Amino acid sequence: MEVAAPARARGRWRDALEQRRFLAGVLIAPAVLFIAVLVLAPLLLAIYLSLTDATAGSLTGDFVGLRNYTEAWDSPNFRRALRNTILFTVISQVVVLLVAGVLAHQLAKPFRGRWILRFFVLLPWAAPIALGTIGFLWIFDSLFSVVNWTLVHDLFPGPPEFKPYRVVNWLLARPALPDWLEIKPIDPFAPPQWLGQSTLAMAAIIFVHTWRIIPFATVIFLAGLASIPAEVEDAAKVDGATGLKKFWYVTLPLQLPIATVALLFGIVFTATDMTVVYILTQGGPFNSTQMLTTWAYFTGIRAGSLGEGAAVSLYLLPLLIVVAVLMLRFARRVEVS
Repeated sequence: MEVAAPARARGRWRDALEQRRFLAGVLIAPAVLFIAVLVLAPLLLAIYLSLTDATAGSLTGDFVGLRNYTEAWDSPNFRRALRNTILFTVISQVVVLLVAGVLAHQLAKPFRGRWILRFFVLLPWAAPIALGTIGFLWIFDSLFSVVNWTLVHDLFPGPPEFKPYRVVNWLLARPALPDWLEIKPIDPFAPPQWLGQSTLAMAAIIFVHTWRIIPFATVIFLAGLASIPAEVEDAAKVDGATGLKKFWYVTLPLQLPIATVALLFGIVFTATDMTVVYILTQGGPFNSTQMLTTWAYFTGIRAGSLGEGAAVSLYLLPLLIVVAVLMLRFARRVEVS
C-alpha cells in the first residue's frame, strides 16, 4: 500500500502534464516571461516617465499629467519628425513590397546558381546594420561619393532622358514642375550633397532602409510561395491561367495573408528604427530628417528631459496598435483555407 500511493501520485502528475491546458501554459511561460521582462517592463517605465518631469540621472519625478505630450506636440521639430516618420514608413514599405515580391517570384524559379543569388540577396539582412550604414556613409560622402563620381563621369549609355542625373535633378528642383523636366549633367565642382540637402538626405535614408528590409520581406514571400500546393499550380495551367492572369487570380490571393504579415513587420521595424537615421544624418540637416525615434533620443537622452523624451517615443504606440489589429484582421479575412 505504501508503494502504491507514490505510484498513483506520479501517475496523477503525469496525467496532468499531458493535459493540453496545463502543458500549453508550461510551454508558453518562458516566452511570456521573456516578453514581460524585455518589453512590458520598459513600456510601463516609459509610460510612467512620460507623466512626470523626470530628468537625466533620475528615474523619478513629479507628476505633471499630459503636459509632456502637449509640449511635444507644440514643437515644430516634433511635428516634422512625425511627418517624416509617416512618410519614411509608407514610401519604404511600398518599395520593399514591390521589390521583394518581384525578387521572390524570380528566386522561386529553378535556375543555375540560384543558391548564390539567394545568399547575396539575404546578405544585407544578415550583416550588422550599423556596419552596412557606415559603408553607405562613404557611398554618400560629400567629397568621395562613388555615386557622384558615377554621375559626373556619365558612364551610363543611352539617350539623355534616361540618364541617372535626371532623377537627381528632379530631387534637387522639387518646387516647380518645369524645372525638373530640364535635363542637365551634374556639375563636377558642385555635386549633389546626399546627406547635406533635405530632400536628398531623406531619399538616402529611405534607400538604405529599404536595402536593409528587402531581404526579410523576400524570405517571407518565398515561404509563402513554397506553401502554395503544386496541385493549385497544375490546375491553373490546365485552366490556361499564365503570366499576369495567374498572378492576379491564383498567386496573389494565396499570398495576401503572408504579404500582410510581412507588411506589418516592416511597418513596425521602420517606424521604431533609429539606426539608419542616426548614423547617416543624426536628424540633419537642420532637423529635416528627424524621426520620432531620433527626436525622442535627442530630447530624452541628449537634452536630459526623460519625461518629454518618453512622451515623444510613445506617440506612435496607439497608431501602431491600431494598424497591427486591422492588418491581422485583414490577414485572417483573406486567408484561404
